[in-house]
Amino acid sequence: MSEVFANRYQRGLSKRTILRGALIRILSSVLLLMTAAGCAASNTTASEPRNRLIYGLTLEPSGFDPHLNASSELGIPLRQVYDTLVYRNPADGQFVAGLASEWQISPDGLVYTFRLKEGVTFHDGTPFNAQAVAANLDRIMAVENGSQKARFMLGSYSGYQILDDYTIQLLLSEPYSPLLDSLSQVYLGIASPTALGAYSNERYQFHQVGTGPFRFVEYIPGDRLVIRRSENYTWGPSFYNAPNERSVDEVVFRFFTDPPTRSIALEAGDTQVVGEILPADARAIATNTEITMIPVAVPGQPLQFMMNTRRYPTDNITVRQALLFGTNREAIIDSLFQRYSPVAWGPLAATTQFYNRQVVGAYAYDPSQARTMLEGAGFVDADNNGYYDGIDGDLTITMIVPGWGFIPEVAQLIQDQWRDIGVRAAISPTPTRTLVVEAVNQGEYNLVAFYTFGIDPSFLSDYFATNGSMNWTGFSSTELDGLLLEAVRQTDPNARASAYATVQRIIMEQALILPIRDYVNLNGVRNGVEGLVYDPYGWFPLLANVTLSAP
Repeated sequence: MSEVFANRYQRGLSKRTILRGALIRILSSVLLLMTAAGCAASNTTASEPRNRLIYGLTLEPSGFDPHLNASSELGIPLRQVYDTLVYRNPADGQFVAGLASEWQISPDGLVYTFRLKEGVTFHDGTPFNAQAVAANLDRIMAVENGSQKARFMLGSYSGYQILDDYTIQLLLSEPYSPLLDSLSQVYLGIASPTALGAYSNERYQFHQVGTGPFRFVEYIPGDRLVIRRSENYTWGPSFYNAPNERSVDEVVFRFFTDPPTRSIALEAGDTQVVGEILPADARAIATNTEITMIPVAVPGQPLQFMMNTRRYPTDNITVRQALLFGTNREAIIDSLFQRYSPVAWGPLAATTQFYNRQVVGAYAYDPSQARTMLEGAGFVDADNNGYYDGIDGDLTITMIVPGWGFIPEVAQLIQDQWRDIGVRAAISPTPTRTLVVEAVNQGEYNLVAFYTFGIDPSFLSDYFATNGSMNWTGFSSTELDGLLLEAVRQTDPNARASAYATVQRIIMEQALILPIRDYVNLNGVRNGVEGLVYDPYGWFPLLANVTLSAP
C-alpha cells in the first residue's frame, strides 16, 4: 500500500415556482384526457379494473424486449410480467426460488442443475417446463438476434441438457460465479415459447407473454405500456403476498421524457409513482405532505472518472493521487445532488456485493496536500499564472464528459476546484455513448466519466483487467488480472470477498479512478400507495404486493 494511500486509509417563491404551478395545471388537464382515452380503450378487452396505478417512466427505451435490449427502464414494467428461475429477496438480497424450486451447483462449478416448478403456465396457456427454458436460452444466445445484454450476462454458458420435463442443466465452459445473479434479472426472464414463435423479434415487444404476477396488455410507443394482474398466479417467490381487494390490478406506465414534467405530474396527482426524480425537484417536493420520497441506493459502479495511465500527465501516479486530493466531493454532493447521494470512495458503490469499507475516507479533500504532491513531482508555475507548467503550456487534464447523469455539471465543478491546485481542466463534451467510445479509442484524454449498475462486482473485469473490453485506464497488472479472474471463478463467497477487497485496494492505491458519488434512484410516491418496495438492484419496483387505500 502506498504511503499516501495508507495515511488517508486511517482517517479518513421564484419565477420557477410560478412556472411550475402553471405547468402543473396544464399537464394535469392533458393527462386526465389521455388517461380517460386509455380507460375507454381498455373497456373493450376486459372489465374495468378496480385498482389502477399510474406509474411515470422516464426516457422511453429504443426497444422493450428484455432478451434483446439493455435499458434499465424496460425492466420497471417487465419485472412484473416475467418470472426468473431465481429471485433475490428484497429484504436481504439472498437468492430464493423463482420458477426453479431448487438448484445445485457441481463441485467444479461447471454444471447448474435446476428443478423446475410444476403446474406453472404462461399467460397464453402454454405450459412452463424445461423445453420452455431451453427455447429462451436458444433465443438469447443466437448471435443473429443481437442481444445487447442478456447473452453476455450468461458468461461462460456453453449449452444445456434436459434431464426430464422439469429438470434442466446449464453447462459452463469454465466456472462463472455470477450466473445465479444473472438468472435473477429480468433480462433473463422466461417468455412463452409459443409467443416467441408467433412473432418476429421486432413485433414480440408488442405481444409479450410471461408467467409473472401481471400480464402484458398493450404497448403504445410514446404514450403508455399497460399490464394487468394475472388471476391465476400462485407460484411466485416467497416474498409475494396473495392479492386482496385493495391490490393493484392494473398498472398504466406513462412516459415523461422531460425530467421536470415527472415531478409536476406527481404533484398534480396525475401519476402516483415516479422514479428518477431530479435531486433539486426531490428537495422541492419533500415538504409536500401528499408525497413520500423513497431514495433507493443502486449497486454497481459509482459515477467516476477513469484515469488514462498511458497519457501525460496522468501516466504519473503522483499526479493521479493529487487530482483525488484536489477534488471536493462533499461540495459536489451538496451542490448538485442535494445530499441524496453519498460520496463514493472506490470502484464499487457501498451497496454492491463484496464492497470493501476500508477504502472509505481515502483521498479525502486536501488541496494543500495536492499542491505539495505536484510540487514534489517537479511541477512549477514559472510564469506565475496560477497553473503549474506542463510539457506544452499549463498543466492540463483533458476530460471526456458524456452529456447525461449530471456529468457535465460535475465536470464543471471539478474544473473550478482544480484551479485551486494549479491544474487546468479541459472539458470535452461528448453527447452520446458512441462518441464516448470513439473518443476513448483515439486515446487523447486523461479522464473519462462512466458508471454502470449491478450487484455482483464481476463487471470490474471489463474495466480493470488488462484485456477488459472497457479498460479505459490502460492499466495492466498481472496481480490485478489474477485476482479478477479468481473472483469470477471462485464459488466460495469468502474467497470472492477477499479477492474483491484486494482488487478495490489496488485500484485506489494506484489512483486509477476519481470516484464521485454512489447512484441513488429518487422515487416519489403519493399517499394511498402502500407496499411498494424495490428489488435489490435498485431500479425495479415489485408491484405484486402494492395496494391502494380507499380515496
